[in-house]
Amino acid sequence: MGAILSITFPIYAAIGIGYLVVRKGWFVASDMRVLGQYVLNLALPALLFNAVASRDITEVIRPGYMAVYALGSLLTIAGAFLWFSVTRTDPPRRAVAVMGAACPNSGFVGYPVMLLAFPDIAGVILALNFLVENVLLIPLCLVLMDLSRPHPSLSVPRRVGRILWNVARRPMVIGLALGFAVSALDLPIPQPATRLFQTLAASASALSLIVIGGSLVGLPLRGNRALAVQIAAAKLIAHPLFVMFAMAILAAVGLAPLASDLKAAVILSAAMPMFGIYTVLAQEQGLEGMASIAMLAATTGAFVTLSVLLALLT
Repeated sequence: MGAILSITFPIYAAIGIGYLVVRKGWFVASDMRVLGQYVLNLALPALLFNAVASRDITEVIRPGYMAVYALGSLLTIAGAFLWFSVTRTDPPRRAVAVMGAACPNSGFVGYPVMLLAFPDIAGVILALNFLVENVLLIPLCLVLMDLSRPHPSLSVPRRVGRILWNVARRPMVIGLALGFAVSALDLPIPQPATRLFQTLAASASALSLIVIGGSLVGLPLRGNRALAVQIAAAKLIAHPLFVMFAMAILAAVGLAPLASDLKAAVILSAAMPMFGIYTVLAQEQGLEGMASIAMLAATTGAFVTLSVLLALLT
């Protein structure tokens, strides 16, 4: 139990500090947005670039890991879509619910957890997760959200193209792509540049957790609580279960063999609460209250679910 607390306690203590400093007025909510932009647009892109560019491409590309994560997440999207259709959830709420169930916070919560649990491969895990999420999961969920709103002036292909272009322009995606290019071409990185990227990357873990905690202060908590609880349960329980199922399926047909640390990492990655901009995207549908309740429930509930999974997997 002590070993598990050595991983989960620093994570949630940092989140608690972030909540406290905003609650006490030492920082304000707008400060968290600025710090979050720094992490998203500078620290994490530098971390992703350095984690990929500093390794041989064969060390970074793990097809088995990506196949398990992608298949498990697609099954989660399909299962959530079916569940929230059967329960007669209207299309906008269903789209927001599906996104909450299938898009984890790999950068702000997942990376700090991996850094403590698997320090040698934490950067690679983050890169693999971001590759699957930004190429497949997030665009697919954004398409579902966009299709739930009427856009009579835009065709579906144009709407999908616009979403993919907006995702491709993100600094994290650019940093990841540049890292893969440098690794694939085996280009040398000057030592001063490496130290710069390492310095920026080192600030990502603690600061991202502070931002998560501070962002929980003042969330609108008026919304469909029953649906929000279902979303949180889908994220923390259904998503890792679907990933385990995908791992079993692929292993049964002789595909995607994974080392024990990667098996644990992919399941834990799916068990993270939903990503930080979830409430912002839900706001476009007028459902930020429901999304905020789901995020609060998932972020707090993950202390228990992650502790259980860490005890079982590590």
